[in-house]
Amino acid sequence: MEFKKLRSLVKNRLEQNDTAHDFEHVMRVLKNATVIAKKEKANIRIITAAVLLHDIISYQKSDPRSKNSATESALESKKILKKYNCSQDEIDIISDAIRDHSFSRGTTPKTIEGKILQDADRLDALGAIGIARTFSVSGAEKRPFYSNVDPFCKKRLPDDKSWTVDHFYKKLLLLEKTMNTDAGKIEARKRINVMKKFLDQLKKEI
Repeated sequence: MEFKKLRSLVKNRLEQNDTAHDFEHVMRVLKNATVIAKKEKANIRIITAAVLLHDIISYQKSDPRSKNSATESALESKKILKKYNCSQDEIDIISDAIRDHSFSRGTTPKTIEGKILQDADRLDALGAIGIARTFSVSGAEKRPFYSNVDPFCKKRLPDDKSWTVDHFYKKLLLLEKTMNTDAGKIEARKRINVMKKFLDQLKKEI
């Protein structure tokens, strides 16, 4: 597989994506996936292709088609990979990994390659970069930072469609429990601690 050409194709296709799902996001996910893959002794060739193509179709969170992004990316990946030196078995593994990686799908991937993609992608939602991405998306959606009545969801269920900070309590702080690999869990715990410190500081400031 010619990864330089595939990488170039992906970079061009993702130019119009929001900053939370741009080419730099893909590169960070690839960095995460490479670290996990080495520890899991997984097929880095398959994982690299899956990571590069996992957001090849990405709709903004407010778009009703957003929940279909992973499924459509999986289908698009099949079309793209047929032009490269990939076997049908490889194409199926890659497309299944892409289809099943998304949080909204609520699925645990069947293959180790799929599990690594899912972990690597979720790690990019955590830590300092996760905080930056969260507020980037909320800014694009013109969403307030927090509820001025109960900012940290002490007495209510989190509503991340209304307030940005609620997203930490509805999804981000819970991601460690969804990780598939030991390496993913360890790194997720570190990054979630960064987010907890951020929230503690935010409590002092507001």
